[in-house]
Amino acid sequence: MRLALYQPDIPQNAGTLIRLAACMGVAVDIVQPAGFPVSDRAFRRAGLDYLDHVEITRHVSFAAFNSDRRAAGRRLVLLTTRGSRAHHDVVFEELDVLMLGRESAGVPEDVHAAADVRVRIPMRPDLRSLDVAVAGAIVLGEALRQTSGFPSGSVEG
Repeated sequence: MRLALYQPDIPQNAGTLIRLAACMGVAVDIVQPAGFPVSDRAFRRAGLDYLDHVEITRHVSFAAFNSDRRAAGRRLVLLTTRGSRAHHDVVFEELDVLMLGRESAGVPEDVHAAADVRVRIPMRPDLRSLDVAVAGAIVLGEALRQTSGFPSGSVEG
């Protein structure tokens, strides 16, 4: 399982998603350009101390990302308010890449067209959308649940 951030605008959201990925044992793809520096040095300067626990792959464009993920046999699952299927109605696969769009604009039509699956999170119709990091956590949690992909460890209580 992988999380892909399409041209992220807000460094705090990217940091939250990278921390989530580190804690869940999931790799991250960052499709550039981003609205901020995406180097390890910039992330460390921003206080992101989880970089040693997550694999991050930076892609110079969507075309480069898409070529890499197809070569790896990975399905692209796009999280979008325009998705036709609820996230909990999709059968996730271990090799899925869950892509989140830009906070300011989502993703362009060519990315929608390239997606193998487009999912949405059901919510009240009078509200626009969730924060991208919250949406990522909700869908990643369901995907990991379905694929038994949560990291092993003790759960007490």
